[in-house]
Amino acid sequence: MKHARHPHYARHRFPAEVISYAIWLYCRFLLSLRMVEEMLAARGIEVSHETVRQWALKFGQGYANQIRRRLPAPGDKWHLDGVSRTHF
Repeated sequence: MKHARHPHYARHRFPAEVISYAIWLYCRFLLSLRMVEEMLAARGIEVSHETVRQWALKFGQGYANQIRRRLPAPGDKWHLDGVSRTHF
């Protein structure tokens, strides 16, 4: 059975999951292209840093926008569970 592919990834050699993981690493943690290449190699995926760079140019802005939307806004409320104070 063939898997349906997203049209944006149609002519790419690697599956969408690999591309999105590489771009997520690059955008979310501000890693270098070579560090992303090494992290993928540690998982058995041989990709050059130049390929990651091309992916970042093509898909990076969309991923960065998604990550930025999920970050807490300045006026968001934070709730802490199990806070304890010790007085001396």
